[in-house]
Amino acid sequence: MAQLGDAGGLTSGASALLVTDVLGEVKACSPEVDEVLELSCERLRGRRLPELLVEPSAWSSLVRSGSQHGYSSASLGLPGGRVIQVRLDFFQMSGSEPQYLVILTPQSAARLRDENQALLHALFSQTRVGFAIHDTDLLVTRINVTPLQVLGGDTSAQYELPLPLNEMLVPQDADVVLRNLRRVLETGEPLVYWEHRARLRTEPEREWWLATTSLRLEYDNGSTLGVASVFTDITEQYFARRRAALLHSADEKLGSSLDITQNAEYLLQVLVPDFADLAAVDLSEAVLGGEEPGAVFRGSPMHRAATAHGQGEWPSDVYSVGDGFVMEAPPDNGGAAPRFAMRAAHVGLLRTQSAEVPVSSRWLLPQDRGDSLVVPLWARGQVLGTVVLWRSAERAPFSDQDATLADEVGSRAALGIENARRYKREQKTVETLQRSLLPQPVFELTATQAAGNYVPAATAAGTGGSWYDVIQLSSSRVAFVMGDVSGHGLGATATMGRLRTAVQTLTDLDLPPDELLTRLDDLVVRLAETQPHTNTDEEAANSAVGATCLYCVYDPVDGRCTMVSAGRLPPLIIRPNGSADPAPLNPGPPFGTGGTPFDSIERSLEPGSVLAFFSEELIAARDGYTRDQRLDLLREQVAGLAADECTPAEMGERVLDALLPDRAPANDVALLIARVQPLPETATVGWQFPADPQAVARARDLSNRQLEAWNLPDQVLATELIVSELVTNAVRYTGGPIQLRLIHNESLICEVSDPSETQPHLRRARPNDEGGRGLFLVAQLSHRWGSRYTASGKTIWTEQLLD
Repeated sequence: MAQLGDAGGLTSGASALLVTDVLGEVKACSPEVDEVLELSCERLRGRRLPELLVEPSAWSSLVRSGSQHGYSSASLGLPGGRVIQVRLDFFQMSGSEPQYLVILTPQSAARLRDENQALLHALFSQTRVGFAIHDTDLLVTRINVTPLQVLGGDTSAQYELPLPLNEMLVPQDADVVLRNLRRVLETGEPLVYWEHRARLRTEPEREWWLATTSLRLEYDNGSTLGVASVFTDITEQYFARRRAALLHSADEKLGSSLDITQNAEYLLQVLVPDFADLAAVDLSEAVLGGEEPGAVFRGSPMHRAATAHGQGEWPSDVYSVGDGFVMEAPPDNGGAAPRFAMRAAHVGLLRTQSAEVPVSSRWLLPQDRGDSLVVPLWARGQVLGTVVLWRSAERAPFSDQDATLADEVGSRAALGIENARRYKREQKTVETLQRSLLPQPVFELTATQAAGNYVPAATAAGTGGSWYDVIQLSSSRVAFVMGDVSGHGLGATATMGRLRTAVQTLTDLDLPPDELLTRLDDLVVRLAETQPHTNTDEEAANSAVGATCLYCVYDPVDGRCTMVSAGRLPPLIIRPNGSADPAPLNPGPPFGTGGTPFDSIERSLEPGSVLAFFSEELIAARDGYTRDQRLDLLREQVAGLAADECTPAEMGERVLDALLPDRAPANDVALLIARVQPLPETATVGWQFPADPQAVARARDLSNRQLEAWNLPDQVLATELIVSELVTNAVRYTGGPIQLRLIHNESLICEVSDPSETQPHLRRARPNDEGGRGLFLVAQLSHRWGSRYTASGKTIWTEQLLD
């Protein structure tokens, strides 16, 4: 037996047996006296033990005290003058002469022996700390209390030892414990504070958790005796830690996304597999669309948004991701939405019906033996959906604490889903507004076939201020517009709508492209000066300062294209021979940033040429490619698709598939692709006349002949009156030369040009006025009319619809 301290220089823990008479004379002794007293048995026999005492006179009192209390303490003198403290245990022996059996033990060894006995007594007398000994077959041979006593349960159960562990615990839990005890038994490596589940066979529905420390027991010769285990109940601490860990995980994951489905998936990552074996999130279809959820438990359409299974594949007989169904509350709930988690008894009363077929063989939860829980997702006074949870029969059923914890996690998840729903609703509102402000995506005009694409940003900022437009101008000309307002959200969208409306208004004036952008720049500056200053990010998003715009006018009569840019990249020009290059356009500054004039360029486009207008974000560096490499990719894509004679709509979709396959740009992207086509030479005819009154009759005669050649007899009378009035006004008020041009397109266009820059104005003539009715007559005979400045004066044009 090992000692914990030094006893007078002796380290032995042995005890010596002595037989003495009443006077203390040693009659016999055991060999251990040599180890304890450093005296051989031969030398000690016949001597009186009191002679060894430091106080020989104390012998009588020692014998008396030892007889009463069982032992006495004394000081012995050893050879060499050393003194040790010993314990003397007296046992009176029967016989003809009175004798004593004395057990002589060093005091330190005696204390160790007392401590060992006290420790064993304390261990086996505890009721809140369990102590068990297992033999080499791991049968329980000794245990201080029943497991129920340690776990605070019923103490009436009795066990007959030795006992297999699986007769105390459920087999699943007993197997885990035995596997670890066997490792301790075989390796000798102690198992320190191991936490494990311990469900009793008498109460298998209750889940207990123990902290166990196990040590191998050995004989003095080193052979294995068994395993000793000390275990304590940590159920409350375990569930408190698990609750804290679950809530911490919920705080980290839930609400971190503004995507509804992703929030549902995060919720299941928190719950499965630690809390439940199977779980699913069912949301109202209205919630998934960003709308108010409605009455979830009163037949409202539901959608299984996310599922998670901790043990493998999802059961085939249970609703899976994407399935739709309707749910009704239990009858005893009056059809009202429950406020808290529903236990298995109520879950079984939930009625579901597939949204696709009247009778469905699928279930809300697995029908296998196990336990279930349904948690309503409440947020801001309304139910968004439910979380359905299921545990297999091998696990403990859901407890009241589990239901409370599920409600708490569900409330946090519901708040995150509600925030995502509101964000989606706002995003849809902004995107709907954005798309409503954009024109239709496909344009079919005589001068061009065009198609536009808009891709909102994939970030939380969402929709921005990019836009495109294709505007029909006078004389069959067409204008292509591509612009962008800095910022995102509703403010940027509203500002974009204002600028797009301003561009369309200015196009009605038929201004040259450079002048149109100059006036638009003046408008932006004026808006910035009148806008209230709040020094906020919202103000910056609502401001048009820094907006960009590219304006391009194509004339199908002569095939010429005029374009000007305010802070935007030039478009790509793809010629019929397959060459593709950016237009040689020098962009001016963005609107509101400087007074630099906008320089326009003019280029002739061959029939069938393609123009590609794009946002800079489309060629921004990403996926390991530089900006120049992505520009080359854009050029190759558009050139190849144009060579394959794809429609502009097909070209736009394929370009986006190549450059933005995930449709997830950092900023919104607009793309406009147009294939231009000039009018046939036979569709246009023109004449020039001097400022002579006789020119009116000649102009009338030439126009009538041309209409006959075009087989437009129904337009002869109206055209004759229009030509007469416009040429007469030019001769009378402007002088020559006067030019007359007719364009036969989808409509009949008549143009009269003169060197005057005075614009005509329509007015209502009074009854006594002799003139002033000419333009009124022209407006009545034509579908549209107007006037535009030219390099040498102005042009008045009219447009007549053809049957």
